[in-house]
Amino acid sequence: MINLAQYPYNYHTLSNGIRLVHRYTPSQVAHLGVFIDVGSRDEKKSENGMAHFIEHCIFKGTEKLSSNRILSRIDGVGGELNAYTTKEETVVYATFLNNYYQRAIKLLSDIILNSTFPDKELEKEKTVIIEEINSYEDSPADLIYDEFERLVFGDTGLGRMILGTPENVMRFSSNDVKDFISNSWSAKNIVISTVGNIEFDRWARMCEKFFSPFPNKQTTVRKHKKYNYKPQFIRQNRDTFQTHIIIGNQAYDYRNNKRVAFTLLNNILGSPAMNSALNMYIREKHGLVYTIESSFVPYSDNGIFQIYAGTEAKNIDKIISLIHKTLERFAEKRLTQNQIFRAKEQLKGQLAIQYDYNKEEMLSIGKSLLNYGKVETLQETFNEIDSITPKDILTVAGEIFCISNLSTIIYE
Repeated sequence: MINLAQYPYNYHTLSNGIRLVHRYTPSQVAHLGVFIDVGSRDEKKSENGMAHFIEHCIFKGTEKLSSNRILSRIDGVGGELNAYTTKEETVVYATFLNNYYQRAIKLLSDIILNSTFPDKELEKEKTVIIEEINSYEDSPADLIYDEFERLVFGDTGLGRMILGTPENVMRFSSNDVKDFISNSWSAKNIVISTVGNIEFDRWARMCEKFFSPFPNKQTTVRKHKKYNYKPQFIRQNRDTFQTHIIIGNQAYDYRNNKRVAFTLLNNILGSPAMNSALNMYIREKHGLVYTIESSFVPYSDNGIFQIYAGTEAKNIDKIISLIHKTLERFAEKRLTQNQIFRAKEQLKGQLAIQYDYNKEEMLSIGKSLLNYGKVETLQETFNEIDSITPKDILTVAGEIFCISNLSTIIYE
């Protein structure tokens, strides 16, 4: 476990409002990330795919650096420069040896502040993204998740695919990109996190030097929605070799006080661990699936719970029946103190192992500060987990696992 008494989290706010979180580690390898509280849900329908498009094109040149030089600044010294987009965040991050801290901070600030998005480079990247979309749509095991989010959240930002549509992507211009950034990016919705071998004050001064020019301005505020979710059963002939099934429901947002209890319940039900309830019951006991797992994703105003199973077509009805039976058992029968204790220890162990990888910790603490305005220590998180009671688990199971509120999508 991280020794936070020896290496605590440090916080600072730059003069323009950008928030910083830092943890010193004696490792030779450092990790640095810039988190922007803007994702695909913040796009208008005509802009769907823009946040992901920007993630690709932000490396295509600045006022001082060409695309080749950007890609060589970190990779050329053995590091990694990367980015990703979610429904609610855009993240640019780097991994590098400690002696390249200033180089990394300067580079990330340059591409965040000064990317020029040249039309010639954007046109080339459009082809890459169209191929990514086509590849994604050829993968029913991935595509079914997006279709389920569309079922739950409808024609809203949360219901649309992060990658966007080929038609939208082909229309995007350099001016469109710059307008989107101008309207939605601001210093007040940016967090920078790091885990590495650097003194906090020195790192904060570097961030002030290179990121303080970023404007703290009024931007379009994310509008929370009321989703008109109604359970549905959808069965589609996709001519797939394997049948894909998703069963799920809307769930809690990330500020809901039931979120931690449901996180624990989801981990019991269908975590990647081999001893999850679904895996033990449907795969190990009945041998009906190769993959079965559940997921819980909380957003700022709602959440989604999904169970995925891949199987042969002849097993569909049997598997759905067994999944329903499993969910009803959790909603109707209280777990014992011993069952809850074992589940808590498993989840705490998984979190501790995750934090043992400094890159994962850097990404986690940046997202935490962005979403919650604070970073919980592992011990604080453990205390929250330990406070969960069997009654709490029964309550959230009754609310989310109610069979009449579940939706199902089948690709066969």
